[in-house]
Amino acid sequence: MAAGEPYYQFGLDLGEWTYERTIEVMARLAGTSPDPGHLFGEDTIDPDRTLDALEAMGERIGAAARGRQTVMLATGHPGALMHPVYRPIARVLREAGCEILTPAEGWTYLSDEPWDGPEQRTIRYTDGIAALEFGGSFHHTHHAAPMERMLANLADESRYWPDLVIADHGWAGAAGEAGVSTVGFADCNDPALFAGHVVGKIEVCVPLDDNVLPAHYTPMTTYLLGHAGLLA
Repeated sequence: MAAGEPYYQFGLDLGEWTYERTIEVMARLAGTSPDPGHLFGEDTIDPDRTLDALEAMGERIGAAARGRQTVMLATGHPGALMHPVYRPIARVLREAGCEILTPAEGWTYLSDEPWDGPEQRTIRYTDGIAALEFGGSFHHTHHAAPMERMLANLADESRYWPDLVIADHGWAGAAGEAGVSTVGFADCNDPALFAGHVVGKIEVCVPLDDNVLPAHYTPMTTYLLGHAGLLA
């Protein structure tokens, strides 16, 4: 990311950025090691920093609910985060009177994710949450292109612009780069959204392991919605 490689910047223009600044930002916002010489072994996320960020995200989601704002949701980790995190958020926002936008349904492009090579990917929605699909299955992605297409679709059709995007990976980065109020989730090996928060393009970035068993996220989602004032 610090070298300016677009794939690792999640659609964000971060300007001049250094490796040393990345280490400092991740230590401060996620609780990872501040030692630039820490090159091997496991790293950690400080749960207190996660809780602080969840509280800030909850306040923003609560404001969206109270204002009946227009919202978009998207995830690059549908296998882990779709059902235990994004679907409950979408449900309570819809019940509060928010409109969940679903632009560019069916848009297809040729993905070049490094772990699976060039393959077609298509934007599909589940209960209003965007993810990438191919061959009947949802797929992990870091790409910003799908969110860029979704926003372009809204602009082309002069439709409602989102008041808030709740997302991760390039979905969040592209929205923040476009000036949309964006809150997101990010793992400690994906520093771009944290950097985006530092430069003012991502409103809240919650540090979390983004690919554990889905059931492990349920307490986190409950905590988040509690701080949004959206639990029954």
